[in-house]
Amino acid sequence: MMTETRQLITTKDGEKIAVWKIAKSAKEDTNATNEQTVKAQNIFLTHGTFSDKKTCLRIAEYLVALGHHCYIMEWRGHGDSSKPKENFNFETVATYDYEATFRYLFVELKLDSLHCVTHSGGGVGLTMFLIQNPSYIDKVNSISMFACQAYGAALNSKSYAKILAVKLFTQLLGHIPAKKLKLGSCDESYHTMRQWFDWNLKRNFTSSFIKHGALGEALTDTELLENNDGLSGSDGLSNFDGNFDGNYLDYRQHMPMITTPIYSISAKGDKIISPARGSQLFLDDFHNPANVFREYSLSNGDVDDYTHSRIMVSRHAATEIWPTVAAWIEKHAN
Repeated sequence: MMTETRQLITTKDGEKIAVWKIAKSAKEDTNATNEQTVKAQNIFLTHGTFSDKKTCLRIAEYLVALGHHCYIMEWRGHGDSSKPKENFNFETVATYDYEATFRYLFVELKLDSLHCVTHSGGGVGLTMFLIQNPSYIDKVNSISMFACQAYGAALNSKSYAKILAVKLFTQLLGHIPAKKLKLGSCDESYHTMRQWFDWNLKRNFTSSFIKHGALGEALTDTELLENNDGLSGSDGLSNFDGNFDGNYLDYRQHMPMITTPIYSISAKGDKIISPARGSQLFLDDFHNPANVFREYSLSNGDVDDYTHSRIMVSRHAATEIWPTVAAWIEKHAN
């Protein structure tokens, strides 16, 4: 039996972020001590849009059963994290939620290193966070990204039309009703999704509030306020119209600074959110020959074509894909 222990941590903009430690029960942990065959590693997991810790929970339990220590972060507005009054986007989560969580893990818990396992937008957020805070890069031993891309969902006219139609529908409705559409447990506002729509429609990976030249060892509170000058809200969305003037940070140009080996896991059946070509494009832009891309499909001899969600949460994923993540972590264990 597994235990889930929640810690609420405070971000620099005042939100409460839920970080869950997944562990074996005390009795099981004692019984397993002599049976453990892998070197225990610290593993950070997080989800993407429309979801919460449940997306990561089953694979976390699998990794804990192998002897690892797992911590799941829930984005603001998701799961047990606070519901923000201000509009936020992917970059807000990367700038504040990830920063508070990594500070908690490395400063308060005094972890010396960790591995990261992410789903969908969780990998996009991790990428932005590490670019903003490069001092953490050497402390991340490996990354496993499930169904992750930021600007490759509209690479042809048909997919472009789909993304544009979804954007216009979301703008008209004001949110994506994920629960009704059975996309996940959390609805997402247009304000949250707009950045992702624009990245894919414009094929860029541009910041909404961090200007060129603002990168350093880490962004200070003062720098963030200065970068938000002329914009309102914690993510600058209230007055931001989605048009970039070229003065804002292009994350894509800085992706090669992340030298941590990445295992990118893609599903052939993921047709809209993270199609295989988009995931491959995202991984290629890290320019790291140590990275590995894998598309799971029936045509590749796998047991399923999978979908955006089932690539991480399904019985087939548990037997076919999770062991490859465990092997990737073991390969890069410290």
